[in-house]
Amino acid sequence: QVQLVESGGGLVQAGGSLRLSCAASGRTFSSYAMYWFRQAPGKEREFVAAISWSGGSTYYADSVKGRFTIARDNAKNTVYLQMNSLKPEDTVVYYCNAHRAYRTSDPTDFGSWGPGTQVTVSS
Repeated sequence: QVQLVESGGGLVQAGGSLRLSCAASGRTFSSYAMYWFRQAPGKEREFVAAISWSGGSTYYADSVKGRFTIARDNAKNTVYLQMNSLKPEDTVVYYCNAHRAYRTSDPTDFGSWGPGTQVTVSS
Protein backbone atom coordinates (compact mmCIF):
# COMPACT_ATOMS: atom_id res chain seq x y z
CA GLN A 1 0.00 0.00 0.00
CA VAL A 2 1.19 3.51 -0.80
CA GLN A 3 1.24 6.19 1.87
CA LEU A 4 0.66 9.70 0.54
CA VAL A 5 1.31 13.21 1.83
CA GLU A 6 0.06 16.28 -0.01
CA SER A 7 1.68 19.71 0.16
CA GLY A 8 1.90 22.99 -1.68
CA GLY A 9 -1.46 24.52 -0.95
CA GLY A 10 -1.88 28.11 0.11
CA LEU A 11 -3.50 31.44 -0.59
CA VAL A 12 -3.29 32.92 -4.08
CA GLN A 13 -5.09 35.63 -6.00
CA ALA A 14 -7.43 34.78 -8.83
CA GLY A 15 -5.47 34.23 -12.01
CA GLY A 16 -2.44 33.05 -10.09
CA SER A 17 -0.72 29.68 -9.94
CA LEU A 18 0.17 27.01 -7.43
CA ARG A 19 1.90 23.68 -7.68
CA LEU A 20 0.77 20.89 -5.43
CA SER A 21 2.97 17.93 -4.61
CA CYS A 22 2.14 14.48 -3.34
CA ALA A 23 4.95 12.39 -1.93
CA ALA A 24 4.47 8.64 -1.81
CA SER A 25 6.21 6.08 0.33
CA GLY A 26 7.00 2.56 -0.78
CA ARG A 27 8.87 1.04 -3.65
CA THR A 28 5.89 0.33 -5.87
CA PHE A 29 4.95 3.89 -6.81
CA SER A 30 5.33 3.26 -10.52
CA SER A 31 2.79 0.43 -10.25
CA TYR A 32 0.03 2.90 -9.44
CA ALA A 33 -1.87 5.37 -11.53
CA MET A 34 -2.07 8.60 -9.58
CA TYR A 35 -5.02 10.86 -9.06
CA TRP A 36 -5.94 14.26 -7.72
CA PHE A 37 -9.36 14.89 -6.22
CA ARG A 38 -10.81 17.87 -4.42
CA GLN A 39 -13.58 18.47 -1.95
CA ALA A 40 -15.43 21.53 -0.81
CA PRO A 41 -17.12 21.62 2.61
CA GLY A 42 -20.45 19.82 2.52
CA LYS A 43 -19.89 18.49 -0.98
CA GLU A 44 -18.78 15.18 -2.38
CA ARG A 45 -15.18 14.60 -3.32
CA GLU A 46 -14.70 15.15 -7.03
CA PHE A 47 -12.18 13.97 -9.56
CA VAL A 48 -9.66 16.51 -10.85
CA ALA A 49 -6.91 14.73 -12.80
CA ALA A 50 -5.22 11.39 -13.33
CA ILE A 51 -1.94 10.15 -14.75
CA SER A 52 -1.00 6.68 -15.87
CA TRP A 53 1.73 4.54 -14.34
CA SER A 54 4.51 5.79 -16.63
CA GLY A 55 3.12 9.28 -17.00
CA GLY A 56 2.42 8.83 -20.67
CA SER A 57 -1.31 9.42 -20.42
CA THR A 58 -3.36 11.96 -18.51
CA TYR A 59 -6.98 13.03 -18.28
CA TYR A 60 -8.82 15.85 -16.53
CA ALA A 61 -12.16 16.98 -15.28
CA ASP A 62 -13.77 19.45 -17.67
CA SER A 63 -13.68 22.12 -14.97
CA VAL A 64 -9.88 22.19 -14.91
CA LYS A 65 -8.96 21.13 -18.43
CA GLY A 66 -6.54 23.59 -19.99
CA ARG A 67 -5.67 25.16 -16.62
CA PHE A 68 -4.28 22.27 -14.56
CA THR A 69 -1.51 19.85 -15.46
CA ILE A 70 -0.73 16.59 -13.68
CA ALA A 71 2.76 15.15 -13.83
CA ARG A 72 4.78 12.53 -11.99
CA ASP A 73 8.38 11.75 -11.24
CA ASN A 74 8.71 8.05 -10.52
CA ALA A 75 12.33 8.48 -9.45
CA LYS A 76 11.15 10.79 -6.67
CA ASN A 77 7.90 8.95 -5.90
CA THR A 78 6.05 12.22 -6.38
CA VAL A 79 3.05 13.40 -8.33
CA TYR A 80 2.38 17.07 -9.02
CA LEU A 81 -0.58 19.23 -9.92
CA GLN A 82 0.31 22.50 -11.60
CA MET A 83 -2.64 24.83 -11.29
CA ASN A 84 -2.76 27.96 -13.44
CA SER A 85 -5.41 30.60 -14.00
CA LEU A 86 -6.89 29.81 -10.61
CA LYS A 87 -10.46 30.85 -9.88
CA PRO A 88 -12.24 31.44 -6.58
CA GLU A 89 -14.26 28.28 -7.21
CA ASP A 90 -11.01 26.29 -7.07
CA THR A 91 -10.94 27.06 -3.34
CA VAL A 92 -11.17 23.60 -1.78
CA VAL A 93 -9.03 20.91 -0.19
CA TYR A 94 -7.03 18.87 -2.68
CA TYR A 95 -6.19 15.19 -2.18
CA CYS A 96 -4.02 12.76 -4.05
CA ASN A 97 -4.50 9.04 -4.18
CA ALA A 98 -3.21 5.96 -5.94
CA HIS A 99 -4.93 3.13 -7.72
CA ARG A 100 -3.69 0.11 -9.61
CA ALA A 101 -6.22 0.88 -12.32
CA TYR A 102 -6.16 3.85 -14.61
CA ARG A 103 -9.30 5.59 -15.85
CA THR A 104 -11.34 5.40 -12.65
CA SER A 105 -12.71 8.69 -11.39
CA ASP A 106 -15.03 7.45 -8.62
CA PRO A 107 -13.61 8.42 -5.22
CA THR A 108 -15.35 5.43 -3.63
CA ASP A 109 -12.97 3.17 -5.59
CA PHE A 110 -10.11 4.35 -3.43
CA GLY A 111 -8.92 3.35 0.01
CA SER A 112 -7.83 5.69 2.74
CA TRP A 113 -7.21 9.38 2.14
CA GLY A 114 -4.56 11.70 3.49
CA PRO A 115 -5.22 15.07 5.11
CA GLY A 116 -5.12 16.95 1.81
CA THR A 117 -3.85 20.45 1.22
CA GLN A 118 -5.99 23.57 1.29
CA VAL A 119 -6.04 25.90 -1.69
CA THR A 120 -7.66 29.30 -1.27
CA VAL A 121 -8.13 31.61 -4.24
CA SER A 122 -9.09 35.20 -3.45
CA SER A 123 -11.06 37.30 -5.89
